[in-house]
Formats: sequence, C-alpha cells, structure tokens
Amino acid sequence: MNSFDKHQRFLHFLRQELDIPAESIALVQRHPELPYSSFPMLLWRYGLITLSQLERIFDWLDYGWVNSTKQL
Repeated sequence: MNSFDKHQRFLHFLRQELDIPAESIALVQRHPELPYSSFPMLLWRYGLITLSQLERIFDWLDYGWVNSTKQL
C-alpha cells in the first residue's frame, strides 16, 4: 500500500469513525510544511479534537490502518 492510500484511509477514519468535520481537517491540511506525523497533534492543539479522540487516532495509526485495508 502506498502513502497516498494510507493517507486516504486515515482521512476516511477521521471523517467516518471520529466524525471530525471536513473544515477541521482542511484547517490542518493548510500546513503542508509540517510533517504528516504532526497532523493528529495539530488537530488537538487547535482544539478540534478531544484527548480521547487523539488517543484513538494514535491507536489507529499504530494498528488500525492495517485492519482498515480489509474493510475498504
């Protein structure tokens, strides 16, 4: 799986599983100079997600994207 596919699955997870609004995601995507790994922290830092959601994102990044390849 290439990085584009992983990124798309990650965005799908954020929108579908965590119900994060597209506007919130777009706000963070306006910072292309930042590493992709900063994405979850920026969502939290800007107050766009809760600490619980941040933990779920990290869990998904560690384990979930592998399982999501079987579902999509």
